Amino acid sequence: MAALTRDQFFTILAPTVIRVKREGSTMFPSVRLAQNLLETGGVIHSWYNLGGIKVGSGQTNAYWHGEAVVKGTWEYVDGRSANTRAAFRAYKSVYHFYKDLDLLLAAPRYARVRTAQTPEQQAEMLQACGYATDPAYATKLKSIIRQYGLKRYDALGSRQVPKPEKFKDAEQIAVLYEGEVVSDGYLLNGVTWVPARLLGESLGAVIDWTGSKVTVNGTELESMLSEATGYVQIRDLAAELGLTASWDAAARVVLLNRE
Repeated sequence: MAALTRDQFFTILAPTVIRVKREGSTMFPSVRLAQNLLETGGVIHSWYNLGGIKVGSGQTNAYWHGEAVVKGTWEYVDGRSANTRAAFRAYKSVYHFYKDLDLLLAAPRYARVRTAQTPEQQAEMLQACGYATDPAYATKLKSIIRQYGLKRYDALGSRQVPKPEKFKDAEQIAVLYEGEVVSDGYLLNGVTWVPARLLGESLGAVIDWTGSKVTVNGTELESMLSEATGYVQIRDLAAELGLTASWDAAARVVLLNRE
């Protein structure tokens, strides 16, 4: 992947971090983003493991299906840094990684991480509970949070956004593209509806409104209007853009991919 500036790194990850927090994650967005930078050096690899989670027992779940990559790493052993190689979990997306990390942090071992009242305390509890072997892990996390002003994302993560009136009975799900959350989707009667302009324009489409229908690159699509926003079915939008839309039933997300 092309090198990212620190601002680009955080900007790319922030929407997914905020989404997961709104879904009930106990991790502060600021701590999560700081951890991602510390663990990756600011590179988002195609296997999307941003927290150094190893394969471990190999127990699969809704977010990790057993895929892995083997790569070099380093650990502190007897107070000294040592190079080694290890098998790390590989994921379909950043969203899948974050949700799997939350499952890991739900273990009794990490109770103090979950109950931390501030980002600084949570960073300290990650180290105290043995998440990493680096004796300076908490100090580094707190330094990154301060340096890049990451606490600004914490308030966004705690803000709940109501569903559109037409979709008040729908299940709100995440739509993912290139590993990141790009839009909310609303699953209603087996069909996922998405905000046409928000999602379509972010993917390079020309979106317009005829007065009764959304058009995508000039093609009218079945539409629904709610609070002055036009919604279309995700599969229709994907087809117009040369994408495939697949449903991950276990993770409850839609994945958009190039055909």
